[in-house]
Amino acid sequence: MKQIISLILISFLTLQAKNITLSQEEYENILKSTNASQISARLVKYKRLLDKAKDFNTIKKLSYTNSFYNKILPVNDDTKYKVDDYWATPKEFLIEGRGDCEDYAIAKYFTLLSLGIEKNKLFLAVVKVKNATNYHMILLYIKNKNSMPLVLDNLSFKVVPFNKRPKLKPKFIFNEKEAYILKNKKIYKKVKINWGKENKWENILKRVYENNE
Repeated sequence: MKQIISLILISFLTLQAKNITLSQEEYENILKSTNASQISARLVKYKRLLDKAKDFNTIKKLSYTNSFYNKILPVNDDTKYKVDDYWATPKEFLIEGRGDCEDYAIAKYFTLLSLGIEKNKLFLAVVKVKNATNYHMILLYIKNKNSMPLVLDNLSFKVVPFNKRPKLKPKFIFNEKEAYILKNKKIYKKVKINWGKENKWENILKRVYENNE
């Protein structure tokens, strides 16, 4: 079994850098893990997702990606990482096999970029769920600034227009270029986000693009 897992993981040492790649250290750590078979299975399914969905139309890419990640079980940051709010990279999320709403949204964002979805049409959105005490993060696909966003949410396997999710109240949306507030769940005007002491989004971008984390 260990030889099979090793052969599977070796393929992730040579994938294109735009997708998930494993460092030699990560490869060796996974082999030592008691969850090595589960981790390698998730990575294989991820590779199949990229291979299968690359020629899908946009809506099918969104739905397929949303369903793929929503099969991963959720866990709170304070349980998993012993901190209040931790943002994992897609690779980290796949290896760990658990995460919270930010991890789902971030992983879907980068996966859809790998599937050819234009960067300026994808936005992470901070929302308030009716009757919930904490903020929640989802991913939005916005075809153009006059169109109703489509929602990818770890709380639902269905990708639907934002106005079909009345319990979600948006605070702001952002991607690598811009940030906006919404009005009637459509793009309204640009804003500048005050990230406080730590800009977690900039940290994620650096970890993914520069550090291959």
